[in-house]
Amino acid sequence: MLHIEFLVEELSAEKALHNLLPKIITGEHTYKIITYQGKHDMLAKLPYTLKGYAKWIDQNFKIVVLIDRDNMDCFILKEQLEHIANEATLSTKSSVDNNASYTVLNRIAIEELESWFFGDANAVRSAYPRVSANFEQKSTYRNPDNIQGGTWEALERILQVAGYFRTGIRKTEVANEISKHMQPLNNRSKSFQVFWDGITDTLSLNEENH
Repeated sequence: MLHIEFLVEELSAEKALHNLLPKIITGEHTYKIITYQGKHDMLAKLPYTLKGYAKWIDQNFKIVVLIDRDNMDCFILKEQLEHIANEATLSTKSSVDNNASYTVLNRIAIEELESWFFGDANAVRSAYPRVSANFEQKSTYRNPDNIQGGTWEALERILQVAGYFRTGIRKTEVANEISKHMQPLNNRSKSFQVFWDGITDTLSLNEENH
């Protein structure tokens, strides 16, 4: 049995994962989500959190760190996460050879969690039926990980045009509603695919080692 703890930066990510993870973490495997008070809080506390884990976790315990890229350089942010894990003496997927065991999986939502929602336009429409039937075909939204001007702002515009959230998007509510309808294997967001594949690999590797 494998236990995975997901460290996320905000409540909207927690809500989304609570709807998505039961689709992949099944059987005797378990998970828990730990939520920080934003990206700054997460990066400040992560070194202490990982050092605390390092004192007692075993091979059946894994950690997934999920953070938004926002405006940071993706490679610099990933390097920072890898360094924090290394300082805590915890191996990461990126630091070991293929098929070797690791403890930490670092994953970045590019540029924000809302990119993953754009990756599943049908889920957006299922949650909010008045949204345009073909918005994802517009060049602005064709690449979910490369939407300019802020991903959540773009999602807010789409929802408001459709008559939702006139006074402003409620990110946690939206994350919860859209993620209920998401089909992970059909998601067009590359960063979501990398995140999902990482969990799949973690679960498969654990089975191989037992």
